[in-house]
Amino acid sequence: MDDAGNELGDRIRALLSSDIALEERRMFGSRAFLVDGRILVGARNGGVLLVRVTAEHGAALLTHPGAAPAVMGARTMSSNWLDVAPSAIEDDDSLMFWLDAAREDSAAPD
Repeated sequence: MDDAGNELGDRIRALLSSDIALEERRMFGSRAFLVDGRILVGARNGGVLLVRVTAEHGAALLTHPGAAPAVMGARTMSSNWLDVAPSAIEDDDSLMFWLDAAREDSAAPD
């Protein structure tokens, strides 16, 4: 994990750890943050945020600047998985928007 990914991971932990029981694991070349054993978000290389949401919510969130379908290896993921560019999460309020979107959908099935 590069410095930008580690910094993003630290920001995620700081914003969420007091609110929920957060588990942290290295997965898919990123630092994944899980709630109840399910991936909520991930901090990826380059400071890209990986966000897991419902497909319907993901389709709507793709209209936000900096959001794109997540790419893992050669595979473009479904609209359940979004990559959010570092430019779209520069401050804590904008990062919290995406963390809240993931938390809202965290109990929904894939």
